[in-house]
Amino acid sequence: MADDPVPADPVPADPSGVPPAIELEVEVPGTPEEVWRAIATGPGISSWYVPHTVEERPGGAAVASFGPGPEMQVPGRVAAWEPPHRVVFDGGEGAGGLAFEWLVEARDGGTCVVRLVNSGFGSGEPWDDQYDGMVEGWRLFLSNLRLHCEHFRGRSATPVLPVAGWAGPRARAWVALCTGLGLPTRPEVGDAVRTAGDGVPTLAGTVVDVGPSSIALLVDEPADGTAFVAVEGGDEQVSASVWTYLYGPEGAAAAARDEPRWRDWLAERGAAGGD
Repeated sequence: MADDPVPADPVPADPSGVPPAIELEVEVPGTPEEVWRAIATGPGISSWYVPHTVEERPGGAAVASFGPGPEMQVPGRVAAWEPPHRVVFDGGEGAGGLAFEWLVEARDGGTCVVRLVNSGFGSGEPWDDQYDGMVEGWRLFLSNLRLHCEHFRGRSATPVLPVAGWAGPRARAWVALCTGLGLPTRPEVGDAVRTAGDGVPTLAGTVVDVGPSSIALLVDEPADGTAFVAVEGGDEQVSASVWTYLYGPEGAAAAARDEPRWRDWLAERGAAGGD
């Protein structure tokens, strides 16, 4: 992707086989206080990642919602709260597991560097797979953070985050997803695109980033916002997603209307093998 979030200083491999921490950074427009709101508050995080609630204090509760069911609600804790420069989220006292440290550093010219340190991985093949998947996912989300700060800083979006399991390989699933949506598989940055197809909700905007199996958009229909269309995962089983972040009352109304339509469409196409 253009201006893709880049790795920070490399972390040496652990001789025990535990994956290193994920370290990524991205430069975004805004003051430290503006960027802090985007990475440390519930409305801010929800506008570029997944829905969050955050008690804005040391030791406060934090919940990340990765889907509609109770099993998709992931509780956590504000392990450190140092506005506007450092916040750490983890699973709670003695819980172990993953931790997420966010650092904000002001730069000249009205920008900040946001650095993520995602630690707490275990050892073994399942952890290796999770590590690789999270690196890929964080790159998409940090690109979306940059779009949020550039175009919608200080505003709050309503996220629509449908995802479904599809049969691989990834390249085939990507072509099937784009074909079903009426989107080009290899657009150019700056292209205007619009979904078209049976049962497909309207999504239109300008291409701002392109990856091997992802497209990021600055959206103007059904409301102002951002979006990314992506296929992630391995060869046998992949995840297909059309994630949108829509602003204002018009965006909230469109999100409520279109979320079940997107979920149904992705699930039905996945069950049919993407055809």
